[in-house]
Amino acid sequence: MNVHDILRNPDEHVRFAAYLDKLGHVADANELDLVSSVLTDPDQTMAQSAVLRHLDRRAAGFYPGQAYEGWAQAMTQVMIGHPFLAQRLREWSLFRAITLKMPWQPEALLTSSDWLQLKTAAGTNTDAMEMLAEAGRTKRIRNTARIGLNHRSEN
Repeated sequence: MNVHDILRNPDEHVRFAAYLDKLGHVADANELDLVSSVLTDPDQTMAQSAVLRHLDRRAAGFYPGQAYEGWAQAMTQVMIGHPFLAQRLREWSLFRAITLKMPWQPEALLTSSDWLQLKTAAGTNTDAMEMLAEAGRTKRIRNTARIGLNHRSEN
């Protein structure tokens, strides 16, 4: 089944599942075209949700390695016109910088989404965890960072 066949199905739940399946098996060379095609679906909430899952899955696998940079640059072009997806990609890049102890701006973390703050609070960068333990946006984020810091100090 190709993307055009998927688009003909009136049930967005069926299309969502089909998109996830296609995105989960796409070859690297065809990824950008497939993501672009999914984003043409008339149900933008569903389409962006499918792409978000794909983006998170791929970024989680790529962020520690060298391939991330090229992949993120290419995906940035596809995300033009989709602010939420573009923001998530930027936050994956910030998470990468924090985790790999590359240069990053504290203000960027403090103004980031709850998703990134919570992911970072549960991470390995002590400086970021200390910052979030003090100034994380939510009680959950602050507590997660404190628990992580306490666990690290016990080891």
